[in-house]
Amino acid sequence: MPRSKNAVASRGRRKRILKQAKGFYGKRKNVYTVAKNVLEKGLTYSYVGRKLKKRDYRSLWIVRINAAVREEGLKYSEFMNKLKIKGIELDRKVLADLAMNNPASFKELVNSVK
Repeated sequence: MPRSKNAVASRGRRKRILKQAKGFYGKRKNVYTVAKNVLEKGLTYSYVGRKLKKRDYRSLWIVRINAAVREEGLKYSEFMNKLKIKGIELDRKVLADLAMNNPASFKELVNSVK
């Protein structure tokens, strides 16, 4: 019985990798083994980067809330604690947006918590 090479599927796998590597520099874009290694590394970085982005945004929101709350004479941790005690369940993203784009309503919120 002749050997089956399954050329269609293997060519498809190679084409998919090389298509994803389009735009890379030098051999990284057109040599399959190099492209495969570089692409795996890049996909790993992108996965990790998505987690880091969440971390960075959370810290940015905290900095913005802290800056806005300190103008009202409170600290960030005190403000968050008083929000929790009052039962106000606004997340940091919304609080930071209020502090940046609608300072009057944020000021009212801080005064209601005090």
